Amino acid sequence: MAAVNTQQLEFEVADAGPVSALLTSPAKARACYVFAHGAGAGMTHPFMESFAAGLGKRGVASLRYQFPYMEKGSRRPDPPVVAHAAVRAAVAEAGRVCPGLPLIAGGKSFGGRMTSQAQAMAPLSGVRGLAFVGFPLHPAGKPSNDRARHLAEVKVPMLFLQGTRDTLAELTLLKPVVASLGPRASLHIVKEADHSFHVLARSGRNDREVMTEILDAFAGWIETIGVA
Repeated sequence: MAAVNTQQLEFEVADAGPVSALLTSPAKARACYVFAHGAGAGMTHPFMESFAAGLGKRGVASLRYQFPYMEKGSRRPDPPVVAHAAVRAAVAEAGRVCPGLPLIAGGKSFGGRMTSQAQAMAPLSGVRGLAFVGFPLHPAGKPSNDRARHLAEVKVPMLFLQGTRDTLAELTLLKPVVASLGPRASLHIVKEADHSFHVLARSGRNDREVMTEILDAFAGWIETIGVA
């Protein structure tokens, strides 16, 4: 199996200063995932680490990065205008450090939603598709599809990786949303997984098996959309 290397980077976000990033890449990458973190944990969270490493083993590079609030140690997420600027800066950095590679953008929860909002406002340069690792359709206990309205403006392929126990995305609401987006949207449902892709012992599965499933689903999807 080819070696996977991780490199520390830093880039500027307009009007918000520098942020840290981690480029994880195999010797011969076929694409790069611009991978944003969730609201409560940064780019070095174990889930982010495992996902990036797993993609690398499947021939996909990834650029993880901090949103400005996380870089500064704050618990309050950036307002959308700042988060969108961070997404755009990260995509530009990925294009710089992975020249010629097709780009997929997205992320875990909040990071994925901020990426889709940015893409809906104006296409991200070089991005061929969006992948959401747990799309936060609504707050826990407050079912709604309001957060999905902007997805109609996204014209690139989209992948939704979602657990059946995800309290931030009721499947009875998410399935119609994905269906309404037509053939450009794909939904991969992970049985018994919650928003963090954790499964209970009584499910007969473990978190490692779930991680393998979602990584394989991601790698298979980029082939179906003609990226790699």
